Amino acid sequence: MLELSSPRWSELSDAYGSAAKIPELLRQLSALPSDDGRSEPWFSLWSALAHQGDVYSASFAAVPHVIAAIASSPERVTDVYFHFPAWVEICRHKNGVDVPDELVADYFDSLSRIPALVASAEEKQWSAAFTACALSATAAAKGQHELAEALLELTSSDTVGEFLEWSYDR
Repeated sequence: MLELSSPRWSELSDAYGSAAKIPELLRQLSALPSDDGRSEPWFSLWSALAHQGDVYSASFAAVPHVIAAIASSPERVTDVYFHFPAWVEICRHKNGVDVPDELVADYFDSLSRIPALVASAEEKQWSAAFTACALSATAAAKGQHELAEALLELTSSDTVGEFLEWSYDR
């Protein structure tokens, strides 16, 4: 995993150019805030690393840090901790973006940890959004990108109900 103190971050890119500010945002994840992903540091991480479906070299360096944050306290994480790596992997696949060679092993190794981390959150109360994000991250980690994206669309009970109604009417 690329160390947060590495000067390499300034050579990686995000939506705004240099990813030099990303390590500080990732350091803030260690506090494991219980939020919905719209406050800091999540707002800035999403804006810089998964901007409108685009992903960047720094996105692939950040995912192992997010997954490490999950591993540090799986019972306290919110849905965004699974949503973020799922979305990065979905967008990587959809857009045909290559992971930089020096980040490939860490990126894919971290994704392979997701199914076990989802299972380790069993004691947590699971909302529909958390369940959808956890299952989406698992599907993305297993190469089921379309299923992963579909699961992210099912994050509210209204959407699930609409889907079920549609499927019954088919």
